[in-house]
Amino acid sequence: MQGLKAILFDTFGTVVDWRGSLIAELGAFGAARGLDVDWTSFVDAWRDAYKPSMDRVRKGEVPWTILDTLHRESLEMLVAQFGIKGLSDDDLAHLTKGWHRLHGWPDSVAGLTRLKRKFIIAPLSNGNVALLVNMAKFAGIPWDMVFGSEIPRAYKPDPQVYLGACSMLGCKPGEVMMAAAHNYDLSAARALGMRTGFIARPTEYGPKQSKDLRAESDWDVIATSIEDMADQLGC
Repeated sequence: MQGLKAILFDTFGTVVDWRGSLIAELGAFGAARGLDVDWTSFVDAWRDAYKPSMDRVRKGEVPWTILDTLHRESLEMLVAQFGIKGLSDDDLAHLTKGWHRLHGWPDSVAGLTRLKRKFIIAPLSNGNVALLVNMAKFAGIPWDMVFGSEIPRAYKPDPQVYLGACSMLGCKPGEVMMAAAHNYDLSAARALGMRTGFIARPTEYGPKQSKDLRAESDWDVIATSIEDMADQLGC
């Protein structure tokens, strides 16, 4: 790890527990409104819409669109699909902002705080800047800066997302590590000369998770948590 200057983190699933956070928040919202909805299935369906919505942007089928807007569009579709009635525009805006109020995994803040002493740390996420900044404030995540998707106007795994962040930090790709719980993210980063760190999150998608249960290549660091990564990097 000689020469490593910065670590960029995937955020959804790697740093924050999007699924558990959203199930709890939507469950509380539904209980307060007397809504009888299978919120676990609702949240899983919302996440299932995540990649297809970004793919439409990548393919040029729709103009550049930030993730907050994509989440809102998917939410409106699912509200109709699940037969949920009586939600106002303010309700829909509040639920969309649930992605701004995600809780970190138990090891995230402590591990990142340790890594921050030695390296530049920042999210490299498909989230937009407002989403990532609000999430950091809510969850106490100690980023040095935030790379939002509207900076490169692209979504991972497009090369410009990774290379643009390295350039903005004044670093060569080999001086920057991509850290993620998703093997595809690390494959894309490695192909561009970046270093790679896998952080296992085998419960990200709940009990039926079938992918990213383990490292699928010889990544530079393979860790069980962000604190374990900090241990391995001498922080």
